[in-house]
Amino acid sequence: MHLFRSKQPLEWGALDLPLLGISTDWEKKAIDSPAAWSLATDEERLWFIASHGKPAKLHPESRPGKFLPELWTYDVAELFLADPGSGRYLEINLAPNASWWSCDFAGPRQRASADGEAIPEVTTHAELDPGGGWVAAMSIPLDLLRARIDFGESTRANVCFILNSPNQRFLTASELGGEIPDFHQPERFPKLTFVDADLPGLPGRD
Repeated sequence: MHLFRSKQPLEWGALDLPLLGISTDWEKKAIDSPAAWSLATDEERLWFIASHGKPAKLHPESRPGKFLPELWTYDVAELFLADPGSGRYLEINLAPNASWWSCDFAGPRQRASADGEAIPEVTTHAELDPGGGWVAAMSIPLDLLRARIDFGESTRANVCFILNSPNQRFLTASELGGEIPDFHQPERFPKLTFVDADLPGLPGRD
């Protein structure tokens, strides 16, 4: 699971990062337009970028920057960050219009709070293309992630998408296994691989 590390501050509107693609759903069926994502850090924040070339079905109560549970009942991108030492993990949802949600888990599907808990100082951004595509991003303070899940070289992570609502299709960047879609398998998440963002030969879309 690649995470690009930038020595320069990252800013919305000037993000120049490789996007990695997901071209099949949970059932290994091809997606007409691959979903794309990227993870990156600068000195202070973790950035999660997600995009898709098709129109999104948005949660009717979602608004840019709004913290909202149950975003996964509509189209959404999801980031999971796990601490293999404690077994704790963090689920972060990012809607195509920059609404978001987060929740701490003590173990698989064992929520620390019923409706989730907003991470302080999160920023979110989105751009909806007139043709129907979208790109969204969020940034999270690294010091808060270090305090919550001991974020660092040992962190395990995965990126997932739910698209095509209400006939939802489930996508995962990493193979998790199982016939029924289940993103909550932190023991199967791969470790983060930190890659300097200015190195040549970075991986592109797959």
